[in-house]
Amino acid sequence: MIKLTRFNSEKKQKAEFVLNAEIIETIEETPDTVITLTNGKKIIVEEPMEEVVRQVVKYKRAWFK
Repeated sequence: MIKLTRFNSEKKQKAEFVLNAEIIETIEETPDTVITLTNGKKIIVEEPMEEVVRQVVKYKRAWFK
């Protein structure tokens, strides 16, 4: 699980949430960071793509120590 900040551009609101890193299919910067999940759902987050990747790698390393 990784902790991210959801960004809602319509309301300019931010909310932290935890995402299961195992269901991430793709991560893009368009320029916002868009995470596509295996079920097709898309989530826009405040963190840059590199930070999301860093968190996923950290999460996976913790599982395989």
